[in-house]
Amino acid sequence: MKLTRKMVLSRAKASELHSVRKLNCWGSHLTDISICREMPSLEVITLSVNSISTLEPVSRCRQLSELYLRKNCISSLAELFYLKGLPCLRVLWLAENPCCGACPHLYRMTVLRNLPRLQKLDNRAVTEEEVSRALVEGEEVTAPSRQHSGNGPPEPSYTLSAEDAAAEMPRDPLSLGEETSSIQGQLGLKPFRDQFPSFSQRAATSSRRNRNNVLTAVLLLLRELDSEGLEAVHQRVVSRLQALQKQELQEAME
Repeated sequence: MKLTRKMVLSRAKASELHSVRKLNCWGSHLTDISICREMPSLEVITLSVNSISTLEPVSRCRQLSELYLRKNCISSLAELFYLKGLPCLRVLWLAENPCCGACPHLYRMTVLRNLPRLQKLDNRAVTEEEVSRALVEGEEVTAPSRQHSGNGPPEPSYTLSAEDAAAEMPRDPLSLGEETSSIQGQLGLKPFRDQFPSFSQRAATSSRRNRNNVLTAVLLLLRELDSEGLEAVHQRVVSRLQALQKQELQEAME
């Protein structure tokens, strides 16, 4: 069933689509919500218990803050791509869709990596620690491929995970070049050359190699952050450094 103009205006008690701010279409047997492209003022929409397979139509709803999609037919987490450009989105309920897969942890980490501004996912509050972990443990998604036959949902479209991406990059952070130095400058960090004056891949211990992989993955992920995201990371780095310095001072006094 297609969501029509008449249905929207009736349920929202509105006279024009552009003025609709809240819409409840729970359990309406919907398969087509393309009309959402004509509702730029939409802030909250409930689409749970339907048969929706793509999130592309809501990518035009720039004011959207709450999106409820439980029990639909979203088969690929690549559909998250269409939500990445929604600056106000804070609540998402995507549980009980095929895209959630067999690994709840990977699913949650992937959603939070791509939508780090979420405050609640699947009726569960998002913590800062989860968002930090998601940068390494989640999967980055790209635009879903629409070059598939038939009327079925698109195939998943993922880039490398943070761990895999780190494995593809040089192990020695000194070899990451000007891009890495530029990113470090944005964060107010000293170059790796200053922090690891004697770092060598052959002589590195297992713990150092692991740390290097994490640092590399973080630097890769920073390329995808906007100014707001970079500022959030910068504040976290400064806070963490201050805490470590305080801890070192206390240990020295003891």
